[in-house]
Amino acid sequence: MISIDLLIGRYPKLVGCRDSILDAAALLEETFRSGGTLYTCGNGGSAADADHIVGELAKGFLKRRPVPEELKNALAAYPDGEDIAGRLQRGLPAVSLHSQSALLTAYLNDCDPALVYAQALYALSKPGDALLAISTSGNSKNVVNAAKLAKAAGVKVLALTGEGESALSSLADCAIRVGERETYRVQELHLPVYHWLCAKLEDIFFTE
Repeated sequence: MISIDLLIGRYPKLVGCRDSILDAAALLEETFRSGGTLYTCGNGGSAADADHIVGELAKGFLKRRPVPEELKNALAAYPDGEDIAGRLQRGLPAVSLHSQSALLTAYLNDCDPALVYAQALYALSKPGDALLAISTSGNSKNVVNAAKLAKAAGVKVLALTGEGESALSSLADCAIRVGERETYRVQELHLPVYHWLCAKLEDIFFTE
């Protein structure tokens, strides 16, 4: 069992975020159960966090997540298929928008750097997907613009910010505003939050 109380016990600064973290877990569970994909974005350290989240969701985090028997049997028809099946891990569909480097660099060169994440999300997402938008200030223009596109396109928005109200938190379906304002301190609290969310989702969707 992945306990929210254990998380808050280790990081007391998160006590005011308890309900929003639980709401975020519910939003993400609903997204994945309905066949949706999670998209993530951020700038600088938050971009690294966005990648980190994808890495924890798209492969095993705390569990091995072996592939189902149906896929094992299908792979067995190919040379080394059984070995491949034994090494693969089930994942949840998640994509960091800034990983689309050719698209982003072409768009920022040809069009508007402030809309790079909005453009990528517009091209890739569908209604019922979710955007996890990370900004320590909550006012990063390219991240906020992606959230605006998401709301218009039927994509749920989960915001991860610092404690102040912001353009991003006002757009979000769920906003986790950790109790710090200085950039590095906000980032220090973002990591345990998203690790908990990834562990919780793994516990929901995968058994040993």
